Amino acid sequence: MNFIHGVTFLLENGNSQSFAGEETRRSLVLMKETTGCDTVILAFGVLQDTPYSEVIDWKGSVFPTDQDLIDLITYAKSLGLRVILKPMLNCRNGVWRAHIAFFDKDVPCEPKGSVWFQHYGEYILHAAALAEKTSCEMLLVGCELVQMEHWDAAWRELVKKVREIYHGLVSYNTDKYQEEMVTWWDCLDVISSSGYYPESAWNKNLDRIEAVVKRYNKPFFFAECGCMCRRGCEEVPNDWRFEGPFDPKVQAKYYEVMFRECEKRPWIRGFGIWDWPQNQIQLKGPKKDDGYFIWQKPAANVIRAFYES
Repeated sequence: MNFIHGVTFLLENGNSQSFAGEETRRSLVLMKETTGCDTVILAFGVLQDTPYSEVIDWKGSVFPTDQDLIDLITYAKSLGLRVILKPMLNCRNGVWRAHIAFFDKDVPCEPKGSVWFQHYGEYILHAAALAEKTSCEMLLVGCELVQMEHWDAAWRELVKKVREIYHGLVSYNTDKYQEEMVTWWDCLDVISSSGYYPESAWNKNLDRIEAVVKRYNKPFFFAECGCMCRRGCEEVPNDWRFEGPFDPKVQAKYYEVMFRECEKRPWIRGFGIWDWPQNQIQLKGPKKDDGYFIWQKPAANVIRAFYES
């Protein structure tokens, strides 16, 4: 697997007419110019009502159409970018997808995990067909569905069906600290996780992840990684609720440390920086944005220097 110098390009729920429009394309160009990336992780999220809903709404008007995705993937490739397709799932009531969960065994009159997997499988197989049609380099069959990851047989069956449709690399994006908990890495091509680790604890966590990589003998990359621009959040880079004064130097230093420590581990085959929203150009005062966005912040220079080196 080629090294992934990646950035996540996040398609945000809204007016479907804007998903592959000129503004979105300009933002994609700006992302490449700013970061020096060679890979775009094209991410989009569909919805289910609550963490216990069996039905997934992936055909609504607020989501990208097939043609939106085809047009955007085609355009990204015309820019010389490799494309990783990342279909995601969120809850309409705002609960994080990691809390989606069902009884381990189907129970009458209760929401059923087997039914959820039927609907989720339809969504992922549809994405697989699009990934095949557009020759995406990789497909992620899920992201941070922590409470559903122990459904080993169901995931293996889904991956088997994906491979009947899609012939590129197949991976799954587990969450931070969960790498050793997934038991079905062997049926995938690549191990990936969200690398939101404390700045002071990279070595300890990389030691732990390395043991998983050696056990399964698979390539590994961080499908997500990043840090906000809030003083103190370098030790809790995944916590959106953390409050601290605006400080973009925190974000830049975090990336410096992450790249320095990861570069010592040749088994790490890339990164998917989180994130670059499709409406980046519309943001007002990006230098004052205290989230993960990297445009016009010192972190962008750190990322570009590493990627181009």
